[in-house]
Amino acid sequence: MYAENLGQYVDPDIAPSGTLLGLLQRGRGDGTLHALAAPRAEALAALHHCLANDPRRDWQVEHRSLYYARLHRDLDAGLDAVAAHLFSAQDQLDTREERTGLALSVLGHLASYGNVGALRLLREYTARGANWPWALDELAVRDDDTALRRLGPAVLSRFPRTPDGDAELAAALRGAFEPRPWRLWEEDPTRPEQRERLSEARERHSFDRWSRQLRSAGPRPGWSVREVLAWAEEPPTPPGEESADAEPFDPDLARQQRAAAAARCLAAVAGPEDRPALLAAARGGTDTARQAALRHLAEGGDPEALDLVESAVADGSPQVVRAAAAAFARMRDGAAVVRARRWAGRDDVLGAEAAAMLACRGDARDADAVLAALRRTVRAAGCDSDALWPLVDGVGRLRVRCAAPVLRHLYRETTSSQLRGRTARALAATDPAFAASFAVECLWDCEESTREVAARAATTGDDRVVERLRRLAADPAEEAGVQSAVRGRLEPGAPSGC
Repeated sequence: MYAENLGQYVDPDIAPSGTLLGLLQRGRGDGTLHALAAPRAEALAALHHCLANDPRRDWQVEHRSLYYARLHRDLDAGLDAVAAHLFSAQDQLDTREERTGLALSVLGHLASYGNVGALRLLREYTARGANWPWALDELAVRDDDTALRRLGPAVLSRFPRTPDGDAELAAALRGAFEPRPWRLWEEDPTRPEQRERLSEARERHSFDRWSRQLRSAGPRPGWSVREVLAWAEEPPTPPGEESADAEPFDPDLARQQRAAAAARCLAAVAGPEDRPALLAAARGGTDTARQAALRHLAEGGDPEALDLVESAVADGSPQVVRAAAAAFARMRDGAAVVRARRWAGRDDVLGAEAAAMLACRGDARDADAVLAALRRTVRAAGCDSDALWPLVDGVGRLRVRCAAPVLRHLYRETTSSQLRGRTARALAATDPAFAASFAVECLWDCEESTREVAARAATTGDDRVVERLRRLAADPAEEAGVQSAVRGRLEPGAPSGC
């Protein structure tokens, strides 16, 4: 069934929200509750599918590993399917860390819960697997010194004694999230050659960083506004060989970064006498210089900035349009909020930024505009649009009670666990039924911030709530903020939340 694809990494389709697999992929609390009540084989198949096909929209910020580890423990699942995924032939063909990162993080949590098999599997994968740095980082905070030292020769053997191998070793040392294993290997008195090689790699890393600083072609002290704008217009070039371990070169992203850097430089060098040149660049300069000038003038609250933003959105390239809208979003004066009230109904990127500004900084008079933007965005872009984030926060901040139906829909359907958490906070402020409904399942949610909201709000009239609060209070893997909220609810005389 679900486990047929175990060991094959694909961008997974998300199942409907009413199915067991869909609930688990989203990380919803109801996923755990349904899995524990479902036939064990079905629950295990759905869990293993999630571990082999990471369902997160953004795997770098969304949490799932503790959520799946807890379910793995509660189902008393074995490690055979996880091992088959890690050590499949695909591991040598698809070396992206996304393929195995979630499974490795789950093993790390299981090791913290005392699962010796998970610890052994992490050690074995560190020695033989493609995504060994991730596995090593999991071990670095959980394994003992003796076991970590034994892994040193296996890891260093990955880097041949060649100039390229030495450079790769220096890059691995530089990119290590947890330095503890590398320090243990470098200080190991029983392996002097290993110690010498790691010392050389550390020195190479320091020298490369110093060399990059010397070769920087960026702005220099004494540059004028004209020189900064000219530098912004230069086409970006790929990084040098010393950055071979970096992400692939993206010219469009490099231009955006160049424009942002130029805007920061303008803040340091521009004076009142430079305003005419900056206005000219913002009206019709080349794309990158125009973006830099727009951002600088908007951040400085220039009287013409709002008109320049509107003009850029009307006649600029797609890159300039996005930069102009972003520059408007960075404005902090009252004039920007006034203009946002005029623009919030626009059906373009500037209208979206205006509605977001009202959601963040508006007052009660803006509640209807924010709610209208929320409904419009859900209809046009679905339940996973990033534009929903400030709007959801806004209807919660403004306590827009009639937003509850669309918030409930978002809560059920979004595949983003972070957006669901924001929606839960908004529901806590707008929906009187939240404490006895969604707040209960949120105690099992994958996001710690969502569990914290639930710990403060869920009604203790539900028998499951008090038992879950006690388990969270006793769980050493639970975050401090959640446990603090839990303790506040378990103390005598605490509010029931109903």
